[in-house]
Amino acid sequence: MSKIREARPADVPVLLQLIHDLAIYEREPDAVKNTVGSLENALFGERPTVYAHVAEAQGRVQGFALWFLNYSTWEGVNGIYLEDLYVRPEARGAGYGKALLSNLARIAVERGYARVEWSVLNWNEPSIRFYESLGARPQSEWSTFRLTGTALTEVAAP
Repeated sequence: MSKIREARPADVPVLLQLIHDLAIYEREPDAVKNTVGSLENALFGERPTVYAHVAEAQGRVQGFALWFLNYSTWEGVNGIYLEDLYVRPEARGAGYGKALLSNLARIAVERGYARVEWSVLNWNEPSIRFYESLGARPQSEWSTFRLTGTALTEVAAP
């Protein structure tokens, strides 16, 4: 049986490896620039900016959820933005993903947050089916935009 727990500093190296594994799954194997030090600071530094929970079984991390708070100006309360949910391929189907999402939903409800939301790649049909089986629905009326690289630098220029 697995247990869901908050990530600890000792989990950072395995979390970073799972982030690399996720990048490979998402067809971006060279995209991860994160480091153990950067991730450790984000999770456990003086002012943490992200949170993580792990699914652990037999002393091994089987998956993780990394998230941060967002804020709804309309609702007037925070929400959870799930940045990454990943379960090792050999551990899929054992309920780890659902347990991690249930844990986040429980946190949201207990703290009075308005929602839990995330993005999923349009081609990732197994994940889309899984999320829909839990009652999650795509927000098709919204499009995600991102400033990065040169565009970000140009917009930031005075």
